[in-house]
Amino acid sequence: MKDATRAIALVDGEHHPSVTRWALASASAAGYDVALAILVGGIEKLGAGAAADLGGFPIRRGEADPARALAAAIDEVRPDVVLDLSDEPVLAYETRMEMAAVSLAGGVPYEGPDFRFEPPVTGAPVAAATVAVIGTGKRVAKTGVTGHLARIADADGLRPVIVSMGRGGPAQPTVAGATDVTLDALLARAERGEHAASDFLEDALTAGVPAVGARRAGGGLAGAPFVTNAGRAADVAVDMGAGLVILEGSGSSLPPVPWDAGVLVVPAGVPPAHVAGYMGPLRVLLSDVAVIIMGVGPGSGPENLSALESHIRRLRAGIRVAIADLEPVPLAEVRDKDVFFATTANAAASVRLAERLEATAGCRVVTVSSRLADRDGLAADLASSPPFDVLLTELKAAAVDVAARDAVARGAQVVFVDNRPVSAGGDAEVDEVLRYAASLALERGAERLEARR
Repeated sequence: MKDATRAIALVDGEHHPSVTRWALASASAAGYDVALAILVGGIEKLGAGAAADLGGFPIRRGEADPARALAAAIDEVRPDVVLDLSDEPVLAYETRMEMAAVSLAGGVPYEGPDFRFEPPVTGAPVAAATVAVIGTGKRVAKTGVTGHLARIADADGLRPVIVSMGRGGPAQPTVAGATDVTLDALLARAERGEHAASDFLEDALTAGVPAVGARRAGGGLAGAPFVTNAGRAADVAVDMGAGLVILEGSGSSLPPVPWDAGVLVVPAGVPPAHVAGYMGPLRVLLSDVAVIIMGVGPGSGPENLSALESHIRRLRAGIRVAIADLEPVPLAEVRDKDVFFATTANAAASVRLAERLEATAGCRVVTVSSRLADRDGLAADLASSPPFDVLLTELKAAAVDVAARDAVARGAQVVFVDNRPVSAGGDAEVDEVLRYAASLALERGAERLEARR
């Protein structure tokens, strides 16, 4: 006989107690072992003492803070599922998604009458300390933050290896080191039809540490890929002797491998509802550190920043927040050179980056193209550009197969640029916050591995 599914049920006082008793009895008859019912709010149909009479099912009052009550109950009960028998207006759309996020962050499916969300992180933990860098979406500076974290960890002697999954990653986990990210090696990849600007190649180039490339396809609302080989890539990193495995997410998709500490990268211009609503709370709950990147997105003013910080701190008590600007850093000397600068940043941000390059690297930017991710547009910008000595480009999108090929054909030098986070506020310097995430990962990883022995 199939074992009953151990459940926490969410109920409300908008239903008459007799109806709630009926719902719980129906759940029991359907194979749910309701270990606890949490009253999440509503008083319209609750009589005096009625909340305590639900047909013998244990009940806990949680209307003051339903999310906190659910999180505590998950730790205590360890259910197989959270069964939502409530409804709006007690659990309005935003609140219900936050409850789902709490459940999934606890590794528990969240189920209701016509929906079921599964936890996105379902892989086996690896035999090394792990820190994940995840984001609210694509091109929010995850790779820049990942590379910076790796450089800090490398300087501290932690033997970091980056595991990066992407929509253009390799069919089999592939290791990249310094010799794999020279211009000639990248052009050769492009000639073979490979994605020569995959994130793991950018990681190896900019961070100067080994990176293992993986691929993924699709992405669910909670961040699970439809299919990925990132788990196998993480095993490769461990076999390489990594002291710290840095898992890099892809877009809003999450690595499938459980991590010991999490870093969330948030563009300052993201709508606050994307952090506080939908499945944004899940990504906050899975993180110990948040890095808010200024100048990314259309609405990155102080009001938006304040709203983002407020939501992040409300959702995750004790989270450390760093605010950072991106500093473009050429990986070779370009002083006194005429430069074509190619970037995936939007038009306004690309102009700011170009001005920063001129100020810090001493070059003259003759053309700025924000169309690095638009192959036809990038080709048009190259064709209409004044002569230039150097193509200065991020290693993303069409950097190799369009931009670098064009530059080589016209005899120009190709120099890659890294966008590095520099502190602009928050709880502490960005380096300190990232070092804190690495130390948390090492501490928790050691405890986890010791418990397995």
